[in-house]
Amino acid sequence: MLDGLLRELAPQVLGAVVRRYGDFDLCEDAVQEALLAAAVQWPDEGVPANPKGWLITVAARRRIELWRSESARRRREESAAALAPPEPDPSPTVDDTLTLLLLCCHPALTTVSQVALTLRAVGGLTTAEIARALLVPEPTVAQRISRAKQRIKSSGAEFTLPPEDEQAERLAAVLHVLYLIFNEGYTASSGGTLHRVELSSEAIRLTRQLHDRLPGDGEVAALLALMLLTDARRPARTRPDGGLVPLAEQDRGEWDAEAIAEGVQLITKTLAAAPLGPYQVQAAIAAVHDEAPRAEDTDWRQILALYDLLDGIAPGPMVTLNRIVAVAMVHGPQAGLEGLAKAETDPALAGHHRVPAVRAHLLDLVGDREAARTQYELAARRTLSLPEQRYLESRAARL
Repeated sequence: MLDGLLRELAPQVLGAVVRRYGDFDLCEDAVQEALLAAAVQWPDEGVPANPKGWLITVAARRRIELWRSESARRRREESAAALAPPEPDPSPTVDDTLTLLLLCCHPALTTVSQVALTLRAVGGLTTAEIARALLVPEPTVAQRISRAKQRIKSSGAEFTLPPEDEQAERLAAVLHVLYLIFNEGYTASSGGTLHRVELSSEAIRLTRQLHDRLPGDGEVAALLALMLLTDARRPARTRPDGGLVPLAEQDRGEWDAEAIAEGVQLITKTLAAAPLGPYQVQAAIAAVHDEAPRAEDTDWRQILALYDLLDGIAPGPMVTLNRIVAVAMVHGPQAGLEGLAKAETDPALAGHHRVPAVRAHLLDLVGDREAARTQYELAARRTLSLPEQRYLESRAARL
């Protein structure tokens, strides 16, 4: 409960301190120390009556200490204390979460830096938590965050909303980062577990916050719907031993009906009111899957039509592969195999484990079990995810 409160307050506190002082790098360090102080003190002393104000005050004081230290190193003959600006109002009414998200996803940063900085500055996760979630060494995460903050500083970026003509592009970057965070949490790209719930949950929380601030943006609402509709299946995706359960074999009674209802309501409202975008189409596909009582009741013709639409507005290798599966379900596995033969010439799909995995599934459907087993074994060797590897190996063993 305390962790949830601190993560909710983290972007608000950082926004208030950066708005007052301007230097994102020092302020971010100071806020992290304030969050750590709260995590240590509040369980014993109790949560203050104004927790946000407490955090802002502590962060502001720590920021002044950090500033004094840097100032002393540069100009020891001057009194840093006399130059230090006053502390901010501990109860600001401005919510700077959107501005902070846009700053963390600044175009001067690489995608991996955007992800790390967003999780820390907006999500309130510690460097150690981010390292565990992303399965990378803590020093690597620390270096990425440090370089990202320096890059923001050197780029001259200010803590303000970007010009109106840049906002759409910057918001698209924010949505992409949140989408990446969710996907890594829902299907981990490597490691011994299929899910990293701390990442997918954090992505949903941050996207919900963004939707609260931009309720009229169709793609923000659609991304939230997509996450809810996808995450609703998580309870049925793994067996007690951690093994992967494919969509067609999942017990749909274990799906989160409340999340599905919210996601369907969101995407239905959005499709009727907002210009069409790729997240809306993806959410609509997820809704078709989730609303089918049984796997055999899935409306694959509608899904294929939606993938045709998505391929037109946001083509990509995974869209291509997913569309091939839909083609096979509508027109037969042979049609899917023919489409796959054309698609695998795309360099973006070269060496990807999903290509032989899809081919194996389609070969199994046409009755070529030996070839299917070979492809499942190839896919298993290519994936870095142990649950996916075990699943693919088990499919090969059955043939």
